[in-house]
Amino acid sequence: MNILFIGDIVAKSGRQVVARMIQELQEEYEIEFIIANGENATHGKGISRANYDELIECGIDCITLGNHYGARKEIFNFIDDCDNLLRPYNLHYSIPGLGTTVLETFSGKKIRVTNLLGRAFINLNANNPFEALKEIIQEDQADIHIVDFHAEATGEKLALAYAFDGKIGALLGTHTHVQTRDHRLLPNGTAYISDVGMCGPYNGILGAGKEEVITRTWTGLSTTFTIEDDDQSLFNAVILSFDNNNRCIAIKPIYKILTIEV
Repeated sequence: MNILFIGDIVAKSGRQVVARMIQELQEEYEIEFIIANGENATHGKGISRANYDELIECGIDCITLGNHYGARKEIFNFIDDCDNLLRPYNLHYSIPGLGTTVLETFSGKKIRVTNLLGRAFINLNANNPFEALKEIIQEDQADIHIVDFHAEATGEKLALAYAFDGKIGALLGTHTHVQTRDHRLLPNGTAYISDVGMCGPYNGILGAGKEEVITRTWTGLSTTFTIEDDDQSLFNAVILSFDNNNRCIAIKPIYKILTIEV
């Protein structure tokens, strides 16, 4: 069984390249379940109802978020109606939405997807992700458990993965928008990568316009980031392969640059 996990989708070009690649990868790898991080899907920050619907219609089964989960306030009008749209689980309990869910594939496999937020260098008051994941695992009856750990620090991501090695199917890092080359199966079978990467403008800086990012980092002046207008789009993802005993046997990174219409 193959599961596709797509890195942070950034704006229109990210959505376009994802729709294009899903069809290709489904045919090549017989993908049975698709997860994507969509916290930057709408103009680079947050996700609208229209863009949520667009991503679900192109074949994504579950969408995770991150520190920009609430950037578009309209999300609070629909997130409680979507059992396949996850905000970070380790936020305050009063925040609308789910942080973990179990969805069933067409073959009957029960897939748990959990969204967690890191605490190192993240300007949100998140609860301890280690304790949060321990809590979820104690009640988990799913066949396979995939964790999207939306975090900045590589050390924090790897520490969480090792702490729960063998107790979850995969821990996949998101947030930094740069695909790392450290994909591996940990000693007890959990698949890991520090960051899956992003889908969106290839020639920007993490998807944003170059000039605004350069000005802010060079001068310290506050600038408003725009989305790079680019006819080249980056697609980053990983494919997880599971055997009949629900054990991950391979993690394969996907890194492609495609020309799209802007």
